Amino acid sequence: MKPQIIISLFVMLLSVSGGISAQSVIFDVLSNNSAGKGGVVIHQSNAVRRLVGMIPEGAKTEEENGRRYLLVPGYRVQVFSGNNQRQAKDEAFAKERQIKQLYPEMATYVRYRSPFWSLRVGDFTSYEEALNAKYNLDKSFPSFKHEINVFKEEEVRILLD
Repeated sequence: MKPQIIISLFVMLLSVSGGISAQSVIFDVLSNNSAGKGGVVIHQSNAVRRLVGMIPEGAKTEEENGRRYLLVPGYRVQVFSGNNQRQAKDEAFAKERQIKQLYPEMATYVRYRSPFWSLRVGDFTSYEEALNAKYNLDKSFPSFKHEINVFKEEEVRILLD
């Protein structure tokens, strides 16, 4: 397999596990047979089980407040962008507070790139996840609806620990 495919598989499995050590969790969840539900049989070598959840060599990571994050390409939802220097900064932070009140678990990023202030939310590894968040934000904040869009990001943060 190509290295890019292997790295993508690891990142996907990390995001599915929600940051919990994925070394067998994903296999156990998929193999769980419950009454009235279908079953999955996984024929997988132990070598592959050990690799699941490992951080690929050379992958970018960062630490903040005692938590480790894997930095991967992904998507964020932009909720606000403005260039009115008198209002844009205050509006970005005000909208951030409103979103944090309703969605406290969602990461928010207020940033300034001359001459624009913007607010983007989330760390999504797939376009579909970001689109779902956009839909929920549209419903929760109808007055923001005309500004909410999904954007590709070079790096989003995936919780490791």
